[in-house]
Amino acid sequence: MSTSEASEEKTFASLGIIEPLCKACEQCKYKTPTEIQAEAIPWALQGRDIIGLAQTGSGKTAAFALPILQALWEAPQSLFACVLAPTRELAYQISEAFNSLGSIIGVRCTVIIGGLDMMSQAIALSKKPHIIVATPGRLQDHLENTKGFSLRNLKYLVMDEADKLLDMDFGPMIDKILKVIPKERNTYLFSATMTTKVAKLQRASLTNPVKIEVSSKYSTVSTLLQYYLFFPFKHKDCYLVYLCNELAGNSIIIFTRTCNDTQRLALLLRNLGFPAIPLHGQLSQTKRLGSLNNFKAGNRNVLVATDVASRGLDIPLVDVVINFDIPTNSKDYIHRVGRTARAGRSGKSITLVTQYDVELYQRIEHVIGKKMDLFPIGSKDDVMLLQERVSEAQRIVTLEMKEQQHKKGSKRIKSEGNDDYDFRDREDRDIIQSNKLDNKSGHKNM
Repeated sequence: MSTSEASEEKTFASLGIIEPLCKACEQCKYKTPTEIQAEAIPWALQGRDIIGLAQTGSGKTAAFALPILQALWEAPQSLFACVLAPTRELAYQISEAFNSLGSIIGVRCTVIIGGLDMMSQAIALSKKPHIIVATPGRLQDHLENTKGFSLRNLKYLVMDEADKLLDMDFGPMIDKILKVIPKERNTYLFSATMTTKVAKLQRASLTNPVKIEVSSKYSTVSTLLQYYLFFPFKHKDCYLVYLCNELAGNSIIIFTRTCNDTQRLALLLRNLGFPAIPLHGQLSQTKRLGSLNNFKAGNRNVLVATDVASRGLDIPLVDVVINFDIPTNSKDYIHRVGRTARAGRSGKSITLVTQYDVELYQRIEHVIGKKMDLFPIGSKDDVMLLQERVSEAQRIVTLEMKEQQHKKGSKRIKSEGNDDYDFRDREDRDIIQSNKLDNKSGHKNM
């Protein structure tokens, strides 16, 4: 019997999951366990620490959520588990999974992330939730500054997308968190790849772990059709607009390298009649969640995003991923295109390649182990027919962005002169305080 046939016959009940949680899986439309779930859950139920290596879209969240919920069912306790995630959006998505799977057993889950009010989060923590899902910086803030909050009785720690957590320089914060939580705990470390940083973290925080690797090669899924388009850099916006026109009606994510390009392209496409919304790290948390929810609900079908949306986000029915900018890290390409062709569905990715991107493009082909096909379009003349309209829209967008920056500058000046400014993020507070010190020539009578 082949491995795939054996995994098809498995059910969540056969893995040892209790009946209430099996019902929750049915309600969440989890029909049969994925490969990572089938491998990880039995070990987790035996109380072992786990290193899970699996490609994006493989069902990693349920692989750690179900064993934690089952242990919580057997021994209820507040502040039972903490999940660390690299991005705010992923933290919200993980909490949604815990709430969905744990609704039958009455689980309370709280999200602790930057960009939102510390006080309301402190109140949520004082209500003693069962599960905390957090970004490392804000969790460390609360551990240091929120009276009465500690994780000294924590039973489970999960680090999701651990390779990204460490790439984003969260290392020192994670070290501080590890020092104030119990050494006697279960630890799950989930990652797409085993980098040297992840291996170092494994040695520091796991006890006799089981290593589960369901995808030995870092690869894209077989149901994904991967294409490229090659053209001169000066026509890049024009080719993007042409593609959006050709793919009208599809749900599209366009990935860019910078926050500025994300904002610019969203405005450009909107000026040309496409329902596009931006998602990047310089937006307020409310706007980021609003963009994501509008796209998930289908109210807008074009999302222009930085790599903040490339990791772990499960957005149903994304038809096409367009790489407007090729990522400098080839592994980020895998995560980006993993937003489509999820859970056995098919999908398309199109990578825009200019004369400056050839080396990056070849590196990606080497990493995925296959050649991309040329995306079929009409003649170059068909694309250039749009150039006049695109140039006009570019001119309007340049003026709009200058106006937005001018407004932001005015708001920042007002905020820095206001002692009652609502400090929503530690970084903002530090910048403003240092500005005040400079203004007062170093006198600290604040």
